[in-house]
Amino acid sequence: MKEVMVMEKVTVIKGDIAYLPFHVDVIVNAANSALVPGGGVDGAINRKAGPKLADAMLGIGGTPTGTAVYTKAYDLNADYVIHAVGPKFIDGDHGEDELLKDAYESVMKIAQKLSANSIAFPFISTGVYGYPLAEAVKIAIQTVEKFNLEAKVYFVAFDATTEELAQKYLNN
Repeated sequence: MKEVMVMEKVTVIKGDIAYLPFHVDVIVNAANSALVPGGGVDGAINRKAGPKLADAMLGIGGTPTGTAVYTKAYDLNADYVIHAVGPKFIDGDHGEDELLKDAYESVMKIAQKLSANSIAFPFISTGVYGYPLAEAVKIAIQTVEKFNLEAKVYFVAFDATTEELAQKYLNN
């Protein structure tokens, strides 16, 4: 993974969030509201963490869009997984931006409760939920930067396009 320092506490790295080569207190999972293990980020995190993560997720019973819950991280290189539910993008006129902000804020509040010193985020809702990438990156970074949490934040970009957009946004 190539690390690029772009802000004091925010770093963008390219790679697979399930296979971070360093320990973080929290890995954020882009989950669905039923907390049923699926594909994308959620599938990768569940495969790496092992079956106990799926059991823990299913034991919670779900959480609404715009919220988050947490579990242990099991076999991930982290202590906890915060499962955030972002919105499915419809057309931008159904409150999607507020729901996405709410999901990131929910993560930050839980991270604060857990006294997290380091957090690794994917860009929530940008996969099968279809959120436009540039707008999702902007919302993610703005929301996390505005939250007053003394933690190192890593945004993990799965591909070069996402990494470039995030770096460009942070460097402006």
